[in-house]
Amino acid sequence: MPELPEVESLAGFLRERAVGRTILGVDVVAIQALKTFDPPVTALGGLTVTGVARHGKFLDLDCDGLHLVIHLARAGWLRWRDDLSAAKPVRPGKGPLAVRVRLAPDDEGLAPGFELTEAGTQKRLAVYVTKNPDEIPNVATLGPDPLADSFTVEALKRIIGGNRTQIKGLLRDQKVIAGIGNAYSDEVLHAAKMSPFKIAATLTDAQIADLHEAIVTTLRDAVERAHGLAAKDLKAEKKSGLRVHNRAGQPCDVCGDTIREVSFADSSLQYCPTCQTGGKPLADRRLSKLLK
Repeated sequence: MPELPEVESLAGFLRERAVGRTILGVDVVAIQALKTFDPPVTALGGLTVTGVARHGKFLDLDCDGLHLVIHLARAGWLRWRDDLSAAKPVRPGKGPLAVRVRLAPDDEGLAPGFELTEAGTQKRLAVYVTKNPDEIPNVATLGPDPLADSFTVEALKRIIGGNRTQIKGLLRDQKVIAGIGNAYSDEVLHAAKMSPFKIAATLTDAQIADLHEAIVTTLRDAVERAHGLAAKDLKAEKKSGLRVHNRAGQPCDVCGDTIREVSFADSSLQYCPTCQTGGKPLADRRLSKLLK
């Protein structure tokens, strides 16, 4: 799933290539991806892309005051095309293509644009057309952005408060902190040397400070690595930069211990026992606790 660093990089990528261009049209191939009907998606035709922003994991293209907001979900991606003039007509129900955004030709006659694709059978990619992104429920309820100046140690302390949630789940809750998903929560907790099942309310002030440092540093480093990359290269960059996530069975880069995994019904987490759980493996079952 694209998380904050990848979405931030995609936003930067689109600022360089789409801003200032006129939208010729938006072709919705997977009708379930379009979550709004008023204004209609056809209203984007003829408008100019004037800015691109990020809200958590949401991309927001400002088109003369009308917003095209995109959430790539777990298996979605954005593919930029330098020339869509020769692209085959879209065929609903055929392949991973969900949405195609066609932009006006450049001085060389090339008609660029981008396509939103989604692999797999769980179709969760979402596209909205709105006058105000805050009208989208999942945008309106987003927690603070961890890269904002206002996200301080004190702010994190207030967020944690007396929360009895396991810290892994808290980091992934978009209503608590915006933009962190399964992969970067694993990375943050490894950097903070913290068990994913530690209860948030039990963190000391020192541990909260360490966690804050791990959140900000991990995300900023990932954003920096992704800066300037083409959209097609972001997935490979993310994978190469991960130290524990999806690396079960491999040695930890920090201590050399074997990275382990806990599997759930629809996801899994990875961690280093030596770095994070005092050398004790976590039971690989739902609602796992430290083995005694």
